[in-house]
Amino acid sequence: MSEENNSDEIPVEVISDEKIETNNSEEESKHTDNLEQISDDPIKLLELEKQKVSQYEEKLKHVLADFQNLSRKTQSDIENGVNSKINEFMLDFIKIYDDFIRAKEVISESKINADGLNSILKNMESLMQKYNVTPIEALGEIFDPNYHEAISIISDSTLDDNTITKEIRKGYISHERIIRPTLVEISKKEDNDKND
Repeated sequence: MSEENNSDEIPVEVISDEKIETNNSEEESKHTDNLEQISDDPIKLLELEKQKVSQYEEKLKHVLADFQNLSRKTQSDIENGVNSKINEFMLDFIKIYDDFIRAKEVISESKINADGLNSILKNMESLMQKYNVTPIEALGEIFDPNYHEAISIISDSTLDDNTITKEIRKGYISHERIIRPTLVEISKKEDNDKND
């Protein structure tokens, strides 16, 4: 069973093969004894068979529920494993993408034509989009430690505390998980109350 408490899972009691065999032989023995006692009465015989069918239906329901739970868990584990590997790859890919961005900035400053580099960057961005990797928008937002990592603080009385004033390195999300937080600079209000 999954460690998470999924409401759609059906609780199942796991029964060992030995216990099943023991139960089956006990039931068959009882069934044979009962048949001998009531072989003359077809109504009792029918009731006994209905009970037996009912017991098998219950066992079948338990086995089916167990199979469905296992199937859901297996599917979830496979998806999580694949997404984890994609995220690892994309994190390495993003480092290369950052290098291309820096190269473009240097080329642009040198007033060299960067059209070829722009095409490469667009292809890289479409690959990231294809694998659900999206940038974290941070500039002007309030600092959130789940998405951002503050590495510098500036004093600014015009801004609320913890407003992000600068993105130092872009962060990314993939499949609703942070694969890299955004490195940011945040504001802190000057303490004017001391002068009063």
